[in-house]
Amino acid sequence: MSSQSTVLNQADQTKDVGKKPRIKMTVPRFRAQKGGAPLVCLTAYTAHVAHLVDAEADCILVGDSLGMVIHGMDSTLGVTMEHMIMHGQAVMRGASKALVVVDMPFGSFEESPEVAFRNAARLIKETGCTAVKLEGGREMAETIRHLSARGIPVMAHVGLMPQQMNVAGGFKAVRDEEFWEDVIADAKAVEAAGAFAVVVEGVAAELGEKITRNVSIPTIGIGASVNCDGQILVFEDMIGLFPRVPTFVKRYGNMEDMMIDGIQRYAQEVRDRSFPAVEHTYSTKKG
Repeated sequence: MSSQSTVLNQADQTKDVGKKPRIKMTVPRFRAQKGGAPLVCLTAYTAHVAHLVDAEADCILVGDSLGMVIHGMDSTLGVTMEHMIMHGQAVMRGASKALVVVDMPFGSFEESPEVAFRNAARLIKETGCTAVKLEGGREMAETIRHLSARGIPVMAHVGLMPQQMNVAGGFKAVRDEEFWEDVIADAKAVEAAGAFAVVVEGVAAELGEKITRNVSIPTIGIGASVNCDGQILVFEDMIGLFPRVPTFVKRYGNMEDMMIDGIQRYAQEVRDRSFPAVEHTYSTKKG
């Protein structure tokens, strides 16, 4: 075990004194939490962040949002299977208790249930994750049924679907009541097809609540009402590391300012030769 891993484990043991030990989250346990204590979900893309999030989260999503957050893309559409596998592997190195779900990127599942199975199986084999997430409602029901029947747990995603931004004309929340029944029908369709949970993104609060009442699987909200069975946010949004702040994000920190301050102080000390100081250098070994 590396010295870093030892330090992290010792820190965890110190923080966990007096706390009830957490049991590893499974798909059946996750699904059974419908209507119970709200499910805590966050994204992670690296081993260290996954380790930190794992201390509290019921579910860690390796989201295709990594294309924008980590790789500087304009949307999620350029994310590849290789991106998802690399980051999925990293997250699995840091997580031990949370249910880890990996997004299926655009173009990896829409062609046919068979193609979707091949790519989903690859994600699970090469990352070690437990489940995959894919966007789509009624049009993806056959694919979800195909995957679920073959041993691949699927988390669905309805409402605002970032991978369909070109069709929708951007990232547009579902507010207009004339579209509510379509989203409810999507949620019911993925439930019937075997999805164990469904992310509900960017919908009017009343619609999010209505979907939650009308399906027997957990609804995970992201801009979809406090009455969903759980909530998810992009980690970098939550801690203030991404400049664009959607309406549904609450910032629980401002790490960007802290990082800018650290970079500026480091640069100044390098330039004025106050870093590295004596305590940051190695002395000559004698004898």
